[in-house]
Amino acid sequence: MTDPGTSADTALRVEAVFREEHGRLLAALVHRFGDLDLAEEVASEAVESALRHWPVDGVPDRPGAWLLTTARRRAVDRLRRDRTYAARLAILAVESERSEPGPIPVGGDLPDDRLELFFACAHPALPPDDRIALILRCLAGLSTGEVARAFLVPHKTMAQRIVRAKNKIRGARIPFRVPRPDELSERLPVVLGAVYSIFTEGYAASTGDTLQRLDLAEEAIRLARILHRLMPSEREATGLLALMLLVHARRAARTDSSGAMVLLADQDRTRWDRPMIDEGLGFVAAALMGGRPGPYAVQAAIAAVHDESDRADDTDWSQIVALYDVLCALMPSPIVALNRAVAVAMRDGPAAGLILLEDLADEPRLRDHHPYAAARAELLHRLGRHGEAAELYRRALDLAGSAPERRYLEMKLGEITAQ
Repeated sequence: MTDPGTSADTALRVEAVFREEHGRLLAALVHRFGDLDLAEEVASEAVESALRHWPVDGVPDRPGAWLLTTARRRAVDRLRRDRTYAARLAILAVESERSEPGPIPVGGDLPDDRLELFFACAHPALPPDDRIALILRCLAGLSTGEVARAFLVPHKTMAQRIVRAKNKIRGARIPFRVPRPDELSERLPVVLGAVYSIFTEGYAASTGDTLQRLDLAEEAIRLARILHRLMPSEREATGLLALMLLVHARRAARTDSSGAMVLLADQDRTRWDRPMIDEGLGFVAAALMGGRPGPYAVQAAIAAVHDESDRADDTDWSQIVALYDVLCALMPSPIVALNRAVAVAMRDGPAAGLILLEDLADEPRLRDHHPYAAARAELLHRLGRHGEAAELYRRALDLAGSAPERRYLEMKLGEITAQ
């Protein structure tokens, strides 16, 4: 045990431990008891117990194990007291045993408990977006607000979606089990989407004092490596791993010594992780071979064009625009359209890009997406339309969540108002 410390310090430690261990804790509890609601309830009770005991007894040497042990005991106590709950779990257990698959043939290396539960939650009885939302909220430890940001929907809408997914699982008595080998490919797109959303939150945190949450980004890469090893012939699993490696390779250059955000064009490229880039480039080549590429492979190819440029001025924007054209056909979305417009602005000038951005002004999913307002503001600034640019920078500032993003936008707004 460590020294107890102050109650405030201990509360922060409990929060940090729970955030780090949340997915593993729930995975272990669901595997043991087969019920997501029960797992969430006893996990919360374990945290409440930690808040009571750790300020007095000190933080245990293995806090995650302490939480798991406490949660398991609470679950057993709950089942002993609640015969109805126990009966329902017994039904789930029988159904799970009847459909229990054999081991997945991956050369002896099975996915970890968290990834197994990702596949279990990717059940085809749920709509795809609901599956991803459930994985992110209940297993990956993201808040409802963070999951809402990943889907570009309001917080309330996402909360309702998560409740709907849990009710569907409960009502249909969907067992939590690792799918059979022949079911993996069907569920893979949902799992890849969840892993990429985890990485995205790690790349640009929704809230907080830091731009990046490296723990989330690195966990997503770890899971992607397992998926690639598990299913080496699945080119989109390879493409996702390539994309994340090529983007994560820039992590050290994305902030300066004070923690301020540094845009891609201004980054010191000597700080990029070249071995990681080389590894990512190898995976890009594999993901693009053998037929029509998937969306992750195309996004990885875009990242590769950036990473292969020694200077920002050397970036082949024509190639990037062409790749975005392919991506728009494969996966049309407002985010893809936004990124393509920015690339067109870099190739053809700010006026050309601004026309495309203004065509997206009525897109509801971009209304509260601060990068959209910031992109329009930047192009207006470059065109000398400073008043309009300042208005949009204020809009972006109102929407931005993390402190580094807000400081960057304040700096840009200050540059305009000083002119």
